[in-house]
Amino acid sequence: MAHILAYAVQELYPGTKFGIGPAVENGFYYDFELPCQVSPEDLPKIEKKIKELLKENLSFKKRKAKKASLLVLFKKQPYKLELAKEAKEKEISLYKSGKFVDLCKGPHVKSAKEINPDAFKLTKIAGAYWRGDEKRPMLTRIYGIAFRTKKELKKFLEIQEEAEKRDHRVLGQKLELFLLDEKIGAGLPVWQPKGMVLRKIIEDYLYKELTSKEYQWIASPHIGKLSLWKTSGHWDLYRENMYSPIKIEEEQYILKPMNCPFQVKVFQSKIRSYRDLPIKYAELGTVYRYERSGVLHGLTRVRGFTQDDAHIWCTPEQTAKEVTLLLKEGLKILKRFGFKNFNVYVSTKPEKYAGTDKEWKKATNILIYALKKARLKYETDPGG
Repeated sequence: MAHILAYAVQELYPGTKFGIGPAVENGFYYDFELPCQVSPEDLPKIEKKIKELLKENLSFKKRKAKKASLLVLFKKQPYKLELAKEAKEKEISLYKSGKFVDLCKGPHVKSAKEINPDAFKLTKIAGAYWRGDEKRPMLTRIYGIAFRTKKELKKFLEIQEEAEKRDHRVLGQKLELFLLDEKIGAGLPVWQPKGMVLRKIIEDYLYKELTSKEYQWIASPHIGKLSLWKTSGHWDLYRENMYSPIKIEEEQYILKPMNCPFQVKVFQSKIRSYRDLPIKYAELGTVYRYERSGVLHGLTRVRGFTQDDAHIWCTPEQTAKEVTLLLKEGLKILKRFGFKNFNVYVSTKPEKYAGTDKEWKKATNILIYALKKARLKYETDPGG
């Protein structure tokens, strides 16, 4: 459907430059640099063109091409050209449907016969920076959904309509719980008096609950020396999500993206005995993370937030027991707030990591042990 959407846009708006068009969890999208302004009012026109193309029963033909030929093929398509130049493969796969050719690994349906022209809808238009980088051009992103039957589409749209009525951004404003204001800064929510009542109730509950589980409470500052984050590894591994350093009296400081180094410093502040372990610290720590403006969303994706953050120091032999207790306590707290159905994923070692392969294997096995002990079904999220 993403390819057919791009084909329709190509036909309606000659001179369009094409970005990427993946399938996503809830449908598909395609990014365009358009020769003219396109608004939500134009979506029905694009939908009509898509239906016309679907009736042609277009086939999706795959072929391999060498990089040199791609540089000629996409010479008027700067975004495709950039992707083609970066490709490491000697031969890159293409898909052709009618007059539209795209870089794509596939697989695809064999032809448009397999797509129901009455079971799709273009849902919205948004702006998106090329490759998520605000220093690159802003493209027009068109979103869509597709189903096998018209009945499934209708049901999905009804669910979406109900969900919009319960959108926390709408409710937050109506109930005067929190404020998001561009003059304060994108992704920086302010809690209003009524919202603060709810927040205090949650904080009091967490304080009581974690104290009963032998957590000791600490509080740490909002900024710290850059050298601290270099020592912890955050600067090398997570720099893209950290704000730029602030220079104070010839020293560099940063807004903290995580509370970890401060809690480590508290642990290191005196000599400890193994007899004291496990030692548990808890903190309602406010952190600041650089998120691109295109991904900010209400309170679910922000640049400043307070998290229930805790660290446990224990011996290797105590780890399985502590992770099992931690999982049990986490589930109890979530259920107290009404969350009862869970999709559980075990994340394995990512590309950027600290520690050794042996330590990662042991840690992952402990997570799996805890999940099995809790009788929770789980999936693996490789490199998550």
